[in-house]
Amino acid sequence: MAALAPALRTILVLLVAWQGAVFLFQPPRYILPSPLDVALAFQRQPGFLFGHSLTTMAEMALGFVLGSLFGALTALAIVALPRLGRLLWPILLVLQSFPVFVIAPLLVVWFGFGMGSKVIMATIIIFFPVASAFTDGLRRTDPELIDATALTTATHWQTLRYVRLPLAMPALLTGLRVAAPLAPLGAVIGEWVGASAGLGFVMVQANARMQTDTVFAAMTVLAVLSLVLRHLVDALGPRLLPWASEP
Repeated sequence: MAALAPALRTILVLLVAWQGAVFLFQPPRYILPSPLDVALAFQRQPGFLFGHSLTTMAEMALGFVLGSLFGALTALAIVALPRLGRLLWPILLVLQSFPVFVIAPLLVVWFGFGMGSKVIMATIIIFFPVASAFTDGLRRTDPELIDATALTTATHWQTLRYVRLPLAMPALLTGLRVAAPLAPLGAVIGEWVGASAGLGFVMVQANARMQTDTVFAAMTVLAVLSLVLRHLVDALGPRLLPWASEP
């Protein structure tokens, strides 16, 4: 709890400054609602926001798990099978260059307006930072360690498992930490393009009705979900790096 105190103080200062700016300049509510207006939006429709947040949370969780899994497996394949790596890596770089807003409408067309297209969108966004970070970690193993292992009877796969893989765990954790805030982005972009549920759907519908307080309420829930996911990734650190005092 003590570690959260500075962040909570910063958030409190920002909320007070926001409320003060609204009080002084009095912009129309459809342009900039006050924090109190956003709180009232929560009070008016708690069940509505909670139900849609469950949809987005499920899309985030599935996308994060699948993206992390595929990213880690791809990194292992690239390093374990160099020929395959030389073939896959340029393809991945080209795919990564496509803007997500270009891919999202295609996913909705191919997989429909349900949860599937949003999970795939989140998976794609999570995949690249995890695959890139983990591949880099596996490739940066100290050459002297590899040379020392070559003097033993260890096979290529044993070297990968017992030397390269443990030493690359910090890079994997870094990739997961970078990817965690991107999971909500993948889910919400898919919901913006086409959906019948989720926080992105709520934001699109509320924005069309100029209910800016509801848009801010949905954004607040999304920020909380993102912080929770990042906290879970940080809690995973000691399991991935049990030998490190500070993962």
